[in-house]
Amino acid sequence: MIPTQGWIKSSHSNGDGGLCLEWAPARAASGSVPIRDSKRPSGLALLFPPPSWRNFVAALGTGRL
Repeated sequence: MIPTQGWIKSSHSNGDGGLCLEWAPARAASGSVPIRDSKRPSGLALLFPPPSWRNFVAALGTGRL
């Protein structure tokens, strides 16, 4: 089960109820990086292996995605 506390909203999430992504860094230390839609905190979360998450964030930062 993924914890309900310790989620951080992306700095790129907008405030109009649209693109809202959160991740739980404390959980990442245990071997997976959970990502969820902040508008649905009790909904499902995606779990990424840390290397995949780092590649995803790097691709976003360079504009490849």
